[in-house]
Formats: sequence, structure tokens, C-alpha cells
Amino acid sequence: MEECAHAGCLMELCIQLCITMLGKQLIQNNLFEIGIPKLKKLLRKRKSDLDSKQEEELNKTMQRHEKDHFLGPFVGLSPEYMEMIIQFGMVTLFVASFPLAPLFALLNNIIEIRLDAKKFVMELRRPIAAKAKDIGIWYNLLRGLSKVAVIVNAFVISFTSDFIPRLVYQYTYSPDGTMHGFINHTLSYFNVSDFQPDTDPLEPMHLGYPVDMCRYKDYREPPWSNTPYELSKEFWAILAARLAFVIVFQNVVMLMSDFVDWLIPDIPKDISLQIHKEKILMVELFMKEEQGKRLAARDKDSQDNYTSPSSANESPPQPRSRPISHANCC
Repeated sequence: MEECAHAGCLMELCIQLCITMLGKQLIQNNLFEIGIPKLKKLLRKRKSDLDSKQEEELNKTMQRHEKDHFLGPFVGLSPEYMEMIIQFGMVTLFVASFPLAPLFALLNNIIEIRLDAKKFVMELRRPIAAKAKDIGIWYNLLRGLSKVAVIVNAFVISFTSDFIPRLVYQYTYSPDGTMHGFINHTLSYFNVSDFQPDTDPLEPMHLGYPVDMCRYKDYREPPWSNTPYELSKEFWAILAARLAFVIVFQNVVMLMSDFVDWLIPDIPKDISLQIHKEKILMVELFMKEEQGKRLAARDKDSQDNYTSPSSANESPPQPRSRPISHANCC
């Protein structure tokens, strides 16, 4: 794998992000936001059989909803959300290598707000309104990206820069506690006689004098040690310091984010109190309705009891029998 330049990997990553944020986000996407709706509108006019005068007369007689029917169809907010998610990911994941990324993202969003407003008002049909509690799955994506961004930035700072090696040298290997001799500490020795066959330089005298020992940037044992060209203890010390920095950085940022989340809640306190009061009022209203239904049922039962016979065992009255008169027989 090709190594980074002498300036470090952060510089190459910074250049790539600068090209992406300026070229793609700020210029290309905004040009597409303007150009594609204009082209679609032009194609619809070309396909129409009406000339300009007939179209103007027709627009005067048509209602607003009829005019909206000739606009482009509304395809949803998924492309807009996806664009913001990609921008948020680039800004948060690699902000350590390109600190100006949030500024360019802000400029892009300021321009895109006006372009999207014009697109939704002038170029697209009116969307059907629908209730939504929040932004749905996109919130989980943003939250997941913010968690991953902490880990990625920790690895970017520790492994693609000289921040950790400088600290390790200054507080561990420097004789006077300064950065004097840091470059020499990062270079290892190589004996030119250890070149493999057919890999040695073609012109060994190109410097004007023979070279017996050369230096290269790495932490390896010198050729006169017992384990030549093996990874040195300085390499493992710096690797341990880098991993420790990743763990400390991740936990500190997570604690700070949780503290800020607790300090500034998503819902203000007065609004949460109003929501709580509304819930209490709704519960009281439901309880009153239930009590009213129970009282109405009791009143109905009592009325039924009053209209029913007083005794269920009381027999109905028997009809009276007429007395039979016997005529005297002569």
C-alpha cells in the first residue's frame, strides 16, 4: 500500500474533503437543484401542443390546483434527507482533518434553503400534508453517525498525525523535555549491504561518495542489534499510547455529549409541563366519563326496579265464579 506524503495523511484527507465540500456539495448539487427542474419544465413545455399565447390565456382561467397539476410530481423527502445525512457524515467523521468543513456545510445549507424553497413552491406539486411525530429513522441514523464520528476522529487524530508520537517523545525519550531530536528519533537505520539481490541501487556513487548506512522513517531495530529490522519497543509504546488516547478521547466526548444532552433537553421544561398537564386533564376527563356512564347505568337499573312487580311470588288474581241457582222442581 502506498504510504502518505511527508506532510502526513491528514493533508491528503484535507485536500479530498475540500474538493468534496466545495466541488460536489457547494457547486455541483446546487447547480443540479437549479438545472434539473428547469430542464424538466422545458421538456414539458416542448411536449405541450399549446403555444405561448394559448398557454397564458389558459393560465388566466385555471384555478390554482389546476395549475399545480402541470408541475413536476412530488417524489418525497427521502432525497433531501439523504443529502443532509451524507453531508453530516462527511462533516462529523473527518472534521479533525478538515476543520473548515462545518463552515462550507453552513454556506451550502444557506444557499440550498432558498433553492429548495423555490423548487417546492414553483417547480413541484404541493405535497399532501401528513402528521409526523419526528423525522423517523433518520434520527437514528444521525445519532448513530454521531457515535461513530467520535471513534473515527479519535483514530484519525492518533494514527494519521504526529500528535501522539510527539507527546511520547517529549515526556518519555527527550533528555531535556523538549522536541529537540524528535526527527532523529523517528528515523531507523538500514545497512545498504543488506539489500536483497538485484534490489540494490544501480548507481551507488550518485552522491559522489559511497553510502554504507541510510535512514528511513520507522520504528525498527538497527542492523547491529540482536533482532535487526524488527519492530522496536518505541513502536509498541507509541501504539499503546495511541490506543489509550482513542479510549480516553471516546469516553470524554461521550460523557460531555451526555452532559450537554441532560443540560439542554430536547423538549423545553415549560412545554414538558404543559404536556404533563394535558395528560392529567385527559385522564380526569376519561374518569369523569366513566363515572357518568356508571351513574347512568345505576339510574337505569333503579328505574327498572321501580316499574317491576313488588313481589315475584305474588299470584295473579283469580276470576270470581258465579253462584249456580237451582230451580225448584215441581
